[in-house]
Amino acid sequence: MALEIKVGPPQLAVHHGYSVLLTEPDGSIPWPSDRGLYVQDTRIISAWDIYANGERWELLSSGTPSHDLARIFLTNPNVTTEDGTIIEHTLELAITRRIGGGVHEDLDLRNHGATMVRFNLEIAVRSDFADIFEVKSGHIVRRGHITTDWEPSTQSLTTTYINRDFRRVLSVHADRISGATHAVYANGRISFEIALDPGGAWHACLLYGVAAGEHWLDIPAACTATAPPGPTINGSRTWQRELTRITCSNANMQSLITQAVEDMAALRLPFPATAQDGEAYVVPAAGLPWFVALFGRDSLIVALQTITLWPGFALGALEILGRWQATERDGHRDAEPGKIPHELRIGELAHFALIPHTPYYGTADATPLYLIVLHAAWRATGDPALLARHLARAEACLAWIDTDGDRDQDGLQEHQTRSGVGYENQGWKDSGDALVHADGTPVTGAKALCELQAYVFAAWRGMAEIYDHLARPADAQRLRDKADTIYRQFNEKYWNEAEGFYAFALDGAKRPVLSVASNPGHCLWCGIVAPERAARVVARLMAPDMASGWGIRTLSASHPAYNPLSYQRGSVWPHDNGIIAAGMARYGFTEQAGEVARQVADAGSFFMLHQLPELYAGFTRDPTSFPVQYLGANVPQAWAAGAVFHLVQTLLGVEPDAPRGELRIDPHLPDWLPDITLHDLRVGTQHFTIAFRRDGAITRHEILAGDATKVRRK
Repeated sequence: MALEIKVGPPQLAVHHGYSVLLTEPDGSIPWPSDRGLYVQDTRIISAWDIYANGERWELLSSGTPSHDLARIFLTNPNVTTEDGTIIEHTLELAITRRIGGGVHEDLDLRNHGATMVRFNLEIAVRSDFADIFEVKSGHIVRRGHITTDWEPSTQSLTTTYINRDFRRVLSVHADRISGATHAVYANGRISFEIALDPGGAWHACLLYGVAAGEHWLDIPAACTATAPPGPTINGSRTWQRELTRITCSNANMQSLITQAVEDMAALRLPFPATAQDGEAYVVPAAGLPWFVALFGRDSLIVALQTITLWPGFALGALEILGRWQATERDGHRDAEPGKIPHELRIGELAHFALIPHTPYYGTADATPLYLIVLHAAWRATGDPALLARHLARAEACLAWIDTDGDRDQDGLQEHQTRSGVGYENQGWKDSGDALVHADGTPVTGAKALCELQAYVFAAWRGMAEIYDHLARPADAQRLRDKADTIYRQFNEKYWNEAEGFYAFALDGAKRPVLSVASNPGHCLWCGIVAPERAARVVARLMAPDMASGWGIRTLSASHPAYNPLSYQRGSVWPHDNGIIAAGMARYGFTEQAGEVARQVADAGSFFMLHQLPELYAGFTRDPTSFPVQYLGANVPQAWAAGAVFHLVQTLLGVEPDAPRGELRIDPHLPDWLPDITLHDLRVGTQHFTIAFRRDGAITRHEILAGDATKVRRK
């Protein structure tokens, strides 16, 4: 039997909504570190540890049975007391934490020794109330004032942070304590005097309440022993029943699918109904722990990845991002009329406008992606009210593409920050060092990324179809003409005949950036690649310097700037690979698409819980290797989880067309995935259950439920 290797960061992470608890495997939060309880972009708890008479407990085992629940099992070292030494490993301490807005923590002690023991159980907890941006950067500036009060009558410790009109509060309340034990607070620690007979047990709850301003967030009320099993917060199980269910006989792929559903359930950010709008919406948070916030590009790509799983993410992204669409120019925030935002933050730095994320608009791709999502959502739901609701926003996006999106009015899309604190790179590869020339030097000036041209091409074509539906043929033809023009320009200016590939970008002087990168795979996805060139593009992406064996790298391993441990210069991103595979399949290269899917699925089998991270290292696969984690990768991460559904959609060639009342399919299952079934796939008002199976080199399908006359093979 082969040794099973699991890769993953040595940490425990639980989360719900805007609250994230990130600890060491033993449940502690060391200081200094980036661990802590984060709520709405503020670190509420910055240090936490537990002691027996001043001795730290030893870890036995720990894990996260669900996204909102952590369980930690500890035991004692030798502990000196006035009654003598408590022999090591005779005490069991189980810590169970369930997170809602705040945290419910159960402490359960049991004496497995032969003698009675007495000692002090001590919990040290501190709060720095640091903004998440400063924690991530490692540069924390102290502001405001912190006060701490202990109230013996209520067994509550209250720590309050106030900086002018910005207020955050942590309340730690001891409750349901066994016997006559009570808590005391001294020397920075909450303490309990414990006395346990042989075989005796002791229990207490610590309820960590959090207030943002004057509003106290909910804390899970029940102890874990009496709470319903499984993740029930925020209606996770109810929500999952609304999804298209995906099953297959490949155990690894099924585990990836199951975990991806759990991740998407956990990352949902609810936006409640307003007085003006009676509907509530859900948008996925980008990732844990750093990106539990509203993101433009991420939310829109996840919407596209999950459009056949559940169109609700698309509906939520269109509405919530549309509400924040820029209406005026603000250089500090890179805002321009019609532009869709990049990122909205609600912590202290944003509150006082010390960062531009209120929201920040430094993304060049979210605006065309908004139009692509509108088209996809309409095709999935067939809802004409969707177009009426968002048409004005869509037309503002179109106006931005024609004006500020095309900075020099040459018919191509460029980006360059206007802000002194803005992002240099504003495509999906937005790290400061991501864009490099073939010699490794940074790309400067206004950059015309290849995928920006592709997104705009697809956006114009999709909006032309919408205009056809709205009986506006002149507008439809105008956009088709524009799409034809950018198609010609792209294929003239970006093609590199010597490499058989497209340029990464055009730099500020309109010179091609000839670095071989993964971005042209997005151009395949959008259909802007000339058909006669597609085979060479696919072959270049599948060459050994790009295809690592665990997925396609962001940058060629032959490039002078290649670094497999970097963020975007040689690492592997699952969402990037899902897009590339979809692009390959679009041009008929289904075997290569299946191979990309296999590499990503194989990598996923090595990660803890079969949970795909945001990215991983771009090392070459060999017979004895396994994927290597990228330090600091977000796990879970929305578009990494979404990549699993995108790959399934690609392998089956699923294309809903609700306005015409049909579902188109083009299945090409690879030999490693011989069957897959979609249960309760919804296309408009119709429901389908379809079983796909590989028969030799052919993939056949069977309609198990739904109107078979409405399913058409492409």
